[in-house]
Amino acid sequence: MRKFINNNGFTLIEVLVAMVILSIGLLGTAALITGIIRGNKVSNRISTATTCAQDKMEEIKMLGYSGMPTSDTTTTESYNSITNYFLYKRVTCTNVDNPTADMKTVTVTVYWDSDNSSIELKTILVP
Repeated sequence: MRKFINNNGFTLIEVLVAMVILSIGLLGTAALITGIIRGNKVSNRISTATTCAQDKMEEIKMLGYSGMPTSDTTTTESYNSITNYFLYKRVTCTNVDNPTADMKTVTVTVYWDSDNSSIELKTILVP
């Protein structure tokens, strides 16, 4: 007479292998989520810095050519001094007669993370 062995359950080795495979998958997912969160933070900072620079550019465009300085000028708004943009520093440079006579090149650079990151916008004003 033959005996039949009941194979309905899992062995301890099978359970441990399944747990290792599951752990590796979960660690990969955790690393992916961490990378996504970092990417979102960087994107948020870039978007905010761009908005800060665009705000300044709008002010400059409202002043027009005649409202801008008549000589080369650099203006710095330091960290914690810009309303609604406390984590950013903004530098506005005006170059007169650049690229040619009767033109002014205005560059707005916004810095963050202790000047480790920045964006720059430029425009040319004519009379």
